[in-house]
Amino acid sequence: MTPADKNSSLSPSLYQRFLERAIIQHGSMDAIEEKLPTPASNKALTAISDDRYLAEMAACVFRAGFVWRIITLKWEGFETVFNHFLPIWVASRSPEEIENMASDTRIVRNLTKVKSVQENALFILDIQREFGSFGKFLASWPENDIVGLWAYLKKHGNRLGGNSGQYFLRFSGKDTFILSRDVCTALRAEGIVNKPQITSQRDLKAVQTAFNQMREESGRSLSELSMILALSIGPA
Repeated sequence: MTPADKNSSLSPSLYQRFLERAIIQHGSMDAIEEKLPTPASNKALTAISDDRYLAEMAACVFRAGFVWRIITLKWEGFETVFNHFLPIWVASRSPEEIENMASDTRIVRNLTKVKSVQENALFILDIQREFGSFGKFLASWPENDIVGLWAYLKKHGNRLGGNSGQYFLRFSGKDTFILSRDVCTALRAEGIVNKPQITSQRDLKAVQTAFNQMREESGRSLSELSMILALSIGPA
């Protein structure tokens, strides 16, 4: 429990208001704590090899609009077909090889998404040349501008906009909030945004400002705060 989690005689902060609603929904602070994710340290992010980042990008791209469980069940096949997602290997495949990979029954057959994995391999190689590794790039990006990182992934990666980019960061360990339906509902309840889907730059900036405020108030990570907002709406 952080200092800001304790009761205060002052008017509750933005963070405390969300936390109180979450406790009402789930019964106790302990019930909240056991559901909170833990982001990776910058050292841990840097230690992850770039093939694992490409693998996570591919998983998020293939899960988008699809049944996640099927991707999980076929994942061993994905690892084999994409040669364990070595960026230089994936990036150097010919168009004919990409078409053959897209017709392989060991994976979910989708040519557009297979091509996106190759595009993201090229993206990672570009990052390698500038930062040394993708992990170093992620570690260097400040959490007080996480929406800027989302925009960077969308612009320079392939099919990494929206929730795909957000989940890629979360599953890779980078500290981020996720604009799930419940998080968006919680933000609307406080008047931070007024639309069910948050896409405009103005709204994204307002959300980042709110999370920065709560981070300062609570000492918690963006990942923890995101889950607390989701838990404030109802059962996980």
